[in-house]
Amino acid sequence: MINELLDAFEMEHKFAPQTIDNLLDYCQKKYIHGEIDLKTYRKFYNCLHEKGAVSAHELSIESKI
Repeated sequence: MINELLDAFEMEHKFAPQTIDNLLDYCQKKYIHGEIDLKTYRKFYNCLHEKGAVSAHELSIESKI
């Protein structure tokens, strides 16, 4: 499943994501723009989170606390 997201990232950006966090941010962007549905987003999110990914959004919230 993650390979699909990775392929889409590489096709759009013409390079591989530098970190798994970049892939999670890309997934979130696709969801916000309506390019993937909630069910798909949650599958990607959970899988990436299990692998240790942290979104830029989560980091910005933690820095404000």
